[in-house]
Amino acid sequence: MTGTLSAAYNTNGSFPVAAGPLFPSEIRGRAFRSVGWHPVKSYRMRIRFLRFSIVLFLTSTFATAAAIAPDVKSLAAAVDEHYNHLRSLQAEFTEVYRGSGMERTESGTLWLKKPGKMRWEYRSPKDKLFVSNGKDAWFYVPEDRQARKTEARKLEDIRSPLAFLLGKTKLEKELHGLSLAPDVSPLQSGNVVLRGVPQALADRISEVLVEITPDHRIARIVIQEVDGAVTEYRFGEMKEDVAIADARFQFKPPEGTETIEGGLGP
Repeated sequence: MTGTLSAAYNTNGSFPVAAGPLFPSEIRGRAFRSVGWHPVKSYRMRIRFLRFSIVLFLTSTFATAAAIAPDVKSLAAAVDEHYNHLRSLQAEFTEVYRGSGMERTESGTLWLKKPGKMRWEYRSPKDKLFVSNGKDAWFYVPEDRQARKTEARKLEDIRSPLAFLLGKTKLEKELHGLSLAPDVSPLQSGNVVLRGVPQALADRISEVLVEITPDHRIARIVIQEVDGAVTEYRFGEMKEDVAIADARFQFKPPEGTETIEGGLGP
């Protein structure tokens, strides 16, 4: 026979008959139809499968994210547990104040010791001292030759929320409405930021942010006052349970220093 023969099964199953040239697409189409498979239906099935896969992936991703999202109560309890077991703490600090159209950055060393003792020794840009022995609190600026004194129990300084660093109170109890702050970027990746309002100073402080490290240390505290002023404390080089003599938390005004009773503050 002359011409080109193409092989294709007859519907009755007999051997192929002679026909005109068949293109590959025609061969595939007849073969698929012979076994009940249709390319258009197959395409639709692939689309459905792809959609199902995407939905499954997104559902799995959201479920995983929800599962690993930190639980506020558990996180706060872990922070409490960490600090409640400490007897003392030493750290380098940076304090940044923003308010009244100005910004001020200071730094120094902080010492804390149970029960209720703290010493903030400012070195830059000038020497200042904030110290409390748990009974009396002093704020002293050598340059001004002036020292202010008040009873620790009457202290209403913005550093008061830092008391929980001593393990004195529970974080969730100290900060009302404690919750995650996903809108605030942490200083370090892996840290978690919480927000709440201190019970004792709610009329003066509108919000406190606490940044917590994976090992449940407090790396940063941001205090937002109702008048818009913001004071931020960053802590580094933290040393826990170091030996600190009680004498470090005592203060005696140098000779020639004016002493003023009540009202502490930088």
